[in-house]
Amino acid sequence: MNKVSFRLASSFRNRMILIFFMIIIVPFLLFAYYAHIKSIEGISNTNTKMSMSYLLQARKNFEIYLGKLNEQVNEVIGNKELQELLEREPLDRAEEEAFTVSLLTALYQATPVIDAFRVKVYPIIPTNYPSYMRTIDESVRIGDQYWFQRSKSTVSPTWYLTMPKQGKYGKPLLSYVKRFSGLYDQKLRGIIATDLSEDYLKRYFSPSDQLKDQKLLLINEQGVVHYDSTANEWTGREFPSAALISYIKSGDEGSTSIAVEGETYLATHLKMANHPWTIVSLTPLHELTGTIDEINRMLVIFLVVYLVCCISVVFYITAYYTQPIAHLVRLMRRLEADNLHYLLPWSSRKDEVGWLYRGVSSLVQRIEGLIKEAALSERNKKALEFQVLSHQINPHFLYNTLESIRWKAENHGRSDISEMVSALGNLLRLSLNQGKEITTLRREIEQVKAYVLIEQARMGKAVRILYACEDASMDLPFLRLLLQPLIENAIQHSVRDDFDKGKIMITSRVEQEDIVIELADNGKGIPDSVLEELEKLEEPTAAFSQSRRGVGLRNVNDRLKLYFGEAYKLKIETAPGAGTKITLRHPILKEGQEPDSIGMGKA
Repeated sequence: MNKVSFRLASSFRNRMILIFFMIIIVPFLLFAYYAHIKSIEGISNTNTKMSMSYLLQARKNFEIYLGKLNEQVNEVIGNKELQELLEREPLDRAEEEAFTVSLLTALYQATPVIDAFRVKVYPIIPTNYPSYMRTIDESVRIGDQYWFQRSKSTVSPTWYLTMPKQGKYGKPLLSYVKRFSGLYDQKLRGIIATDLSEDYLKRYFSPSDQLKDQKLLLINEQGVVHYDSTANEWTGREFPSAALISYIKSGDEGSTSIAVEGETYLATHLKMANHPWTIVSLTPLHELTGTIDEINRMLVIFLVVYLVCCISVVFYITAYYTQPIAHLVRLMRRLEADNLHYLLPWSSRKDEVGWLYRGVSSLVQRIEGLIKEAALSERNKKALEFQVLSHQINPHFLYNTLESIRWKAENHGRSDISEMVSALGNLLRLSLNQGKEITTLRREIEQVKAYVLIEQARMGKAVRILYACEDASMDLPFLRLLLQPLIENAIQHSVRDDFDKGKIMITSRVEQEDIVIELADNGKGIPDSVLEELEKLEEPTAAFSQSRRGVGLRNVNDRLKLYFGEAYKLKIETAPGAGTKITLRHPILKEGQEPDSIGMGKA
């Protein structure tokens, strides 16, 4: 095999292809690849500088806005009327309702200074202010929520993203939450939440008109998108690229190429100094490299045409001789894999290549003939062995002798002997089947019943055996002498140990194109050594040295495999003390079909 491969690799045709490839194609490809990489690198660097400059300006403007927002919130917190209203809790419902009116009036006058979508003030214990919480459309149980508890216990302001709910504001809100205490003591008064809608964020994070399909994102430290300039496509979701999140965590700023949902982007990020976000710019790479891609496509087309022309010239010179040889080598490899059925090489050429093809074809046909002859000889050997076993006694002489014995037994009033002899004669008649291999399942069942009668008479015990056979299966063609050896094994090695409890059941049914017969007993099971012998290759000198049980099972198993193939061997389910179940599958033979044809197809 190695020599053949070496010859193929060193053929003239392959050497010519290799020379063309190494001298012309490889340098051309390397140069094109280098030019493409450098072009992409230059465009990416330029875009990174532009994007970074834009992000720096956006971060500066946004941080200025957030600083002013914090000052405006502090002004509201320092409102004297607000502080006095939250200094003590209302004593009754009337006082709480008056508190609600006063606090909402104070907020109405104080909050317009805050440049935000919405401002809400929550008492530190919301459950004590049901009227107020109902008026601002919030639950009194809001104090149990995680963000409320965390803000209540944290000195520093926190940010939370609120996704839209049914019946609420229909867009995501980014909330700036801050707790506050009294002006002259450290007692907590309440929590103020300032909501920023996407309209406020768009002032500072709108894509540049110079870059088509650019996306600007605000991503928190956990990788969750808090703002997406493209209609909030990813807002509230974890950014769909773990690689970018890892890259962001590795530095305060940078640029890299990433693949997100099947699209490749050039990603530029910049972390904010005093807030838990990273600003990310995503620009589709195809928008940057559109012209280069067009050049590359033309280059690929030119290269393919050039390569086809070169290879065509080489094939035109060499393929007339080397290709037939290569094809023959492939056929020879199939021959090595015993795939003779598909190996039929032929050529009408009059030169040495044609002679070689015809010689190999003749050789393969001769090998196939020898294999068929060997298989036929082995099958004839099996058939002859079975015929020797079946015809050891002259049937006419045996019938006449048994009939005489039965007649004398009846004359002497021994009906039991007469019935036993009659059953034996019937058993032999059904077993020989006039020398034919194919009988019917009904005759096989009758043979089993005759054998059981003989065994009962011989042992003086009743054998409990049940028959549950479908009528549709009874008159179908069936290979003879398959069931009786199995029933014999069941009686001799299972039922015989305890006739009172022992039981055998035979069932048959038609399943697709097979007759399925199941024989089950409740005996002690088949030893592993007997089952192992069934799978071993038969040794002529050892065939009759096994136990009778092994011989019967093996005879049936070998005949099934011989006539119908490996797919029809016996299936045995057994365990010590749990009985035995043997499943026998027999193909439904068509009228006039011989079992040999089935075996050839399944082998």
